[in-house]
Amino acid sequence: MASDTLKQNLVLTSSTVAFTVCFMIWMMFAVLGIPIQQALNLSETQFGLLAATPVLTGSLVRLPLGILTDKYGGRLVFFTLMTTTVVPIFLMSYANAYWQFLILGLFAGLAGGSFSVGIAYVAKWFDQNRQGFAMGVFGAGNAGSALTKMVGPSIIAIGGWQFLPKVYAGIMLITAIGFWFLSFDNKAHRSASNASFASQLAVLKDKNVWRYSQYYSIVFGGYVALALWMTKYYVNEYGFTLQSAAFLAACFSLPGGVLRALGGWLSDKYSAHTVTWWVLWSSFLLLFVLSYPQTSLVVQTVDGEKAFHIGLNSTVFTVLIFLLGIAFAIGKASVFKYLSDEYKENMGAVSGVVGLAGGLGGFILPIMFGAAVDITGVRSSAFMIMFGVVWVSLVWIYLSEVKPRMEAGHVRKS
Repeated sequence: MASDTLKQNLVLTSSTVAFTVCFMIWMMFAVLGIPIQQALNLSETQFGLLAATPVLTGSLVRLPLGILTDKYGGRLVFFTLMTTTVVPIFLMSYANAYWQFLILGLFAGLAGGSFSVGIAYVAKWFDQNRQGFAMGVFGAGNAGSALTKMVGPSIIAIGGWQFLPKVYAGIMLITAIGFWFLSFDNKAHRSASNASFASQLAVLKDKNVWRYSQYYSIVFGGYVALALWMTKYYVNEYGFTLQSAAFLAACFSLPGGVLRALGGWLSDKYSAHTVTWWVLWSSFLLLFVLSYPQTSLVVQTVDGEKAFHIGLNSTVFTVLIFLLGIAFAIGKASVFKYLSDEYKENMGAVSGVVGLAGGLGGFILPIMFGAAVDITGVRSSAFMIMFGVVWVSLVWIYLSEVKPRMEAGHVRKS
């Protein structure tokens, strides 16, 4: 019999690897969508919908999957979810019409629901003082977004874009089998085994759940949206090749994934509120700079006209999105630290709601990005939209958390 410590480590490791692969496949249209757009002559809005379609189903299933995890355990639900996606991923190689990609993308996108399964599954194997770190390590599987950017272009270069779904289907099947044999089940963790679905859905009445959902819609939803959009942004804004653009886009995706463990550690040490507050402010300032479009000015001076150019070159832009990726990584962990602190008995259901909100942000934002470019012709409009979403989160956290704390401190002093 394996020791409890060994079981903890194997559960955390196998779940993190499985989630990394699921996230890699969930984000595959970030790379695969570009040659498909060229082949089908899609508009920016159509590309945004194509890229976001898997995100929709991966988001909508997070709540029911979280509930099923509380009821039946994470091992069974995780394995079943992964095996369900293998066939639609494989069939994508034979699609040749836009509607076919959308339908298959919806089924393949179920892989994105793995987060609400894994986060509840992993958290219950650890004590509260280590849950933030453990969930952060698991959440580092978001780095699958960077992985798809690193390996996707090379796979396409070897066998064409049709080869990528075949390879990904094989990877998913092998990962699912490996997960089953390296993970464990603990019936004591099925905290809602006797609870009705209606009772679990009662979390929707909790206003704090909706507030955490708003935070997560930007730190995770914004991360997903930009992970899908950045490769294309580099190609169109700076003229890079697909492989170079995907590599540079990984500068955002990679820290946005692997540093989630750092966010968990910081949240354990300084509290979820403190970390989330500073994450939102950092994101607000970075997005303000990223929002500024490439601008040419002609100024009348005493010596005649002088032309100025204001805009971010590719190097400065990459540094800024790298920092934004770090902020989002830390924020994703801090939001879930709120949940592990406050919702111990129904973590699956609550994480499903919050994960759903974050995923819907990742679905809606790319479509908004594409529509904004089609309407305005300004590519940095994507960052303008996200700037507005962060502003809403900052106002909400100030009114609901910061201001009451300040008032309480004032009362104590007086």
